Amino acid sequence: MATIAEQITAYEAKRASLVAANDAIMQKSAEDGSTLDDQQSEDFDNNEAEIASIDKHLERLRTAENRAKEKAVPAEGQNAEDAGKSRAGERIQVKAEQKLEKGIAFARLVKSFGIAKGSLGGAVSFAAARYGDQSETVAVLKGMETRGFDKIEKAEVPAGANISGNWAEALVGTESSAFADFVEFLRPMTIIGRFGSNGIPSLRRVPFRVPLITQTQPGQGHWVGEGKPKPLTSFGFSRTTLDPLKVANIAVLTMEMVRDSSPSAEAIVRDQLAEALAQRLDIDFINPGKDAAAGVSPASITFGADSIAAEGTGDADDIRVDVRSLMQKFVDANNPLSAGVWIMPAGLALALSMMVNPLGQPEFPGLTANGGTFFGLPVITSEYAGANYLSGSIVVLVNASDIYFADEGGVSVDMSREASLEMLDSSLQGSSVADVNATSLVSLWQTNSVGFLAERTVNWARRRDTGVTYLTGAAWGGPTNT
Repeated sequence: MATIAEQITAYEAKRASLVAANDAIMQKSAEDGSTLDDQQSEDFDNNEAEIASIDKHLERLRTAENRAKEKAVPAEGQNAEDAGKSRAGERIQVKAEQKLEKGIAFARLVKSFGIAKGSLGGAVSFAAARYGDQSETVAVLKGMETRGFDKIEKAEVPAGANISGNWAEALVGTESSAFADFVEFLRPMTIIGRFGSNGIPSLRRVPFRVPLITQTQPGQGHWVGEGKPKPLTSFGFSRTTLDPLKVANIAVLTMEMVRDSSPSAEAIVRDQLAEALAQRLDIDFINPGKDAAAGVSPASITFGADSIAAEGTGDADDIRVDVRSLMQKFVDANNPLSAGVWIMPAGLALALSMMVNPLGQPEFPGLTANGGTFFGLPVITSEYAGANYLSGSIVVLVNASDIYFADEGGVSVDMSREASLEMLDSSLQGSSVADVNATSLVSLWQTNSVGFLAERTVNWARRRDTGVTYLTGAAWGGPTNT
């Protein structure tokens, strides 16, 4: 139990945060030159009501503190035993919160949500019993419950506003919460997530719904003599707007797995959700046959881009010819090599890394199945990149700065135990009798399973068509070429 002085300090700090929040609301209103909207009014009034309540409670605490001072007696300090007996109250033990692996905190939210059958109130009770009422899991769930969320999604919960007194209140937010932690776990699993790290150039990050003007054709300068008219210069421009689009996948787990309290069970929940999203993102980001579906999904960065076919049998000399041709096409389109990034299948990168010259030395020493460098440029590999596309593997060379990328930065999860699912990862069946009979549906209730629908809001687009070029039919590093 905290001492009276500690309680007073905590409530004073909380009061200061509420006052600062209301000051910020009024400042924004003044900057916008408008009155408060409904949400701002509600937040302001709620904060004022809580400030008034804190003021009254501080009065009570100070009264109690003064009364305790009157009853205080000197401590017997002659020896440790006497001093210990004279001290009032019990020793306070502070337990440090367990440091979790990335993504596990989010998996705990999902498990609590699943056990509670989608009820956030029930999820709070389960999480308190399983992980402790002072855990980050409880803090985040309480924040979402207070805000009226009906599924797990990133909530803007100001520290101390709704879960005061909880040690984890400072952890609740957009950057340090379980949601950001899960996104950090997911990021290196995807092609788009690996841009901007480990020496790989970043994609051009842009906001949603903001018109983006791109110069597609440079203007020409002219020498002008004294007193001569200056020629006009024409430019080419394009306009792009990225709307928020959702990528979603369903991960099915047994209730036994969800109920299991072991760390390995939490890791399985985390991995299932991450892998489902990573697969869809990687395939659709790089598949040359992926066209845009209006309001649903973006076209891949390779769709409609220029390509060339690989030549020869794929030995080291043929590979150099193919690479030179691809890089020349890239440079001819005025792409800086400093922004160039290779994207290739992990299996192809592995085959290249195993190629050796007549002296037994690696032909491409900077490359591994996990990436590295290839002819001086960084490499991103993926098990889903270029698999079975066209007539063979594809190798993409992309100007990272020529790819617009918008990301909401969070993940939302909904669940069901009553649905019937078509257990296919191919195109979904229709509603006709023939379609329904073609594939059996699996009842989650009957199989004692739970389905988690994970969604992430992202979008991307090429800034210039010439910012991406790729090679088709790459058979590099085959058994006869190593």
